[in-house]
Amino acid sequence: MRILLLGADGFLGRHAADALRALPGATVLTGGRRAAHDLPVDLATAQADVLAEQLRQLAVDAVVNFAGAVAGSAVKLAEVNARGPAVLCEALREGAPQARLVHIGSAGEYGACENGTSLGESAQPRPVGVYGATKLAGSLAVAGSALDAVVLRVFNPVGPGAPAGSLPGRLAAELRRAGPDGVVEVGDLSAYRDFVDARDIARAVALAVSADGPLPRVINLAGGVARPVRAIADGLVAAAAFAGRIDESGAGSERSAAVSWQQADISLAARELGWKPETDLGDTLRDLWLSTGPDPVAA
Repeated sequence: MRILLLGADGFLGRHAADALRALPGATVLTGGRRAAHDLPVDLATAQADVLAEQLRQLAVDAVVNFAGAVAGSAVKLAEVNARGPAVLCEALREGAPQARLVHIGSAGEYGACENGTSLGESAQPRPVGVYGATKLAGSLAVAGSALDAVVLRVFNPVGPGAPAGSLPGRLAAELRRAGPDGVVEVGDLSAYRDFVDARDIARAVALAVSADGPLPRVINLAGGVARPVRAIADGLVAAAAFAGRIDESGAGSERSAAVSWQQADISLAARELGWKPETDLGDTLRDLWLSTGPDPVAA
């Protein structure tokens, strides 16, 4: 099986590369903006006919698309998150129509959820803000195509290598900066989110790529339990042996104010992929902390 991994340089893409390479008989090709990739490409500007020919030459059996943007102007978000998947679908239709497409969506496509309830794949998407709307547009392009395709709608990923732009990555970096007895300023941490380990996501991607027969158009990937965002701070504080103070008086996230609760129904992933999350959040946060550098307490 020849698998093309787009967005291979990103947080989730790097974890997925390991899981895909472990599949029996798999050859993993990578794609992204760097010239060193097997397929140097930027989906935000790619032309469908050119990409179709490149896919034909690579003779891919599956494509996994992690390419996306979480921040930037509305134009950038639309180009990467909405146009990119649409161009990819058109190129696959022409250049590799037999290939399976596994596209990575986002819980941001759902928007708000009533407190105490879970979001199933049939929930009506109500994205809050440009990011969620553009991710939804990309997922609709994939789900509405005639390809053998599935959207894996990922909730709140966390784990080793989490980017500084995410709350877990930023908080880990701030704890390193503050030292064992400092003060870390954050915004309000009372919103509830459904966290899932990046390595569990990678395992689900490998299962989706290698699954027999067609899959549902959308499958949720999450922990299946809403936790207060404060649990991320608590877990990192424990992992860091931090004795200082977390100050929640900083500027909060507009999205957290608009979406106070999200929890996923992950029963479809269990039925269709035989998947469930396996990594405890405490272990995830410990591994994230260890990935950020030497323990300043031990040093």
